[in-house]
Amino acid sequence: MVRMIRLLVPALALASLAGTARADFTLTILHTNDFHSRFEPISKYDSTCDDEDNAAGACFGGSARLATAIAAARAEAVNPILLDGGDQFQGTLFYTYYKGKMAAEFMNRLGYDAMTVGNHEFDDGPEVLRGFIEAVDFPVLMSNADVSAEPDLADVIRKSAVVEIGGEKIALVGLTTVDTAEISSPGRNVVFIPEVEAVQVEVDRLTAEGIDKIIVLSHSGYAVDKEIAAQTSGIDVIVGGHSHTYLASDDDKAAGPYPTMVGDTAIVQAYAYGKFLGELTVVFDDAGKLVSAQGAPLLMDAAVTEDPDVVARVDELAQPLDEIRNNVVAEAAAPIDGARESCRHGECQMGNLVADAMLARVRDQGIVMALQNGGGVRASVDGGDITMGEVYTVLPFQNTLSTFFVTGATIKEALENGMLQFDEPEKDGRFPQVSGMTFTFDPAAPTGERISDIMVIEEGGPVPLDPEKVYGVVSNNFVRGGGDGYAMLRDAQNAYDFGPDLAEVVADYLASNSPYTAYTDGRIHKAE
Repeated sequence: MVRMIRLLVPALALASLAGTARADFTLTILHTNDFHSRFEPISKYDSTCDDEDNAAGACFGGSARLATAIAAARAEAVNPILLDGGDQFQGTLFYTYYKGKMAAEFMNRLGYDAMTVGNHEFDDGPEVLRGFIEAVDFPVLMSNADVSAEPDLADVIRKSAVVEIGGEKIALVGLTTVDTAEISSPGRNVVFIPEVEAVQVEVDRLTAEGIDKIIVLSHSGYAVDKEIAAQTSGIDVIVGGHSHTYLASDDDKAAGPYPTMVGDTAIVQAYAYGKFLGELTVVFDDAGKLVSAQGAPLLMDAAVTEDPDVVARVDELAQPLDEIRNNVVAEAAAPIDGARESCRHGECQMGNLVADAMLARVRDQGIVMALQNGGGVRASVDGGDITMGEVYTVLPFQNTLSTFFVTGATIKEALENGMLQFDEPEKDGRFPQVSGMTFTFDPAAPTGERISDIMVIEEGGPVPLDPEKVYGVVSNNFVRGGGDGYAMLRDAQNAYDFGPDLAEVVADYLASNSPYTAYTDGRIHKAE
């Protein structure tokens, strides 16, 4: 259902905008992306933040801070609209327990006007996504997928929507990464179409209807969004997601300016996990041309007061989860690095922990090596007590251990797949974290030739990988089933995909090695 917004702008408010003609139209775009069920505040590691640290002002985000910030921004903004770039689903026990119901409740409560479908919205298949769409009070959009053959989605997902704000019609178009079929579970009935091709068709249709203000909600990543802006016409703003990109015009740590201008198109994104609320003010002239775009991501730190009613509701919904997640399973001698930029581009501490835990669990079954996709590692953990809730935040997907047997040649092919999109921040989740082996990678080498010096750790020490020999491997069921491009593992011998939950395996390993000291040991070496 499209919620029509009609906010009449006082003449004095428009007159106060320096350099803005009376016929110009101002729109304030508030936006989030990649929230990943972080309804409670997060730590600086994007993981669980306890009540003591939150009270001390050391936490960020959470739905209660977002509620306060959104209300304050709406009160001051000219013609506000609240949009989301996808991936509300997955990431904490809240999603594991409530699926899309809690996300729907809080998005309605905060007053979102539209969102695009993220790849994680498909993690539990079309049926769960349909339930979410039916529960929200705003349109859920995706223009670059044919859902006509999927009965759960054919009548609920729209390519675009038109809302009226301040007497002006604004078109909103949705996009989802074309890799969704590989990295999530949309099923065979959903067919994805290249973003540029699909969005241009929809923009042209809307333009032909006389709509001259068009915003694309894109869950395709910052790099792809820049390509879309460069290769299409008629798009005024792209509100992005998927790559968890931090943009800012006054911070040299940012991936680019906020907004990033490509031609006449303004591109924005607001990192992830509710840590920022994006706020972009755009001005259109009387002909619908974008004449200015300025703003910044607003940090949701302790300076933003938490809405007490939202805090109370989150606490209420957390009660069924507390017994599980508050259980302390081990102690960490120091923080364990599981940051996205670490685990998708080289050996990382959390990757070693997960891979070592997997291998230790099944080594007595003839398994000699472990393979974990870096994108399956979702957070770091700080030092001190490690709770089961933190483990589930690191490994939220309910993946199971999968054991199988493949040749050395297939292992080499799998590792090469892990390097296939190393330089694409939106698609680098396939990077391999390993145990029981070592290898060297060279991102500058030709595709298919980036992995070398593969050694298998045997009892007598490391020996070169034999392409003809069959090895026992453990991974997770997502990777073994071909996720993240690992299709070469689908035909493995003696595959068993129904082992224990990966999070439980890691929790048991931590408990057996507490206090756990995080480390890297050079098992993955980057060529100079």
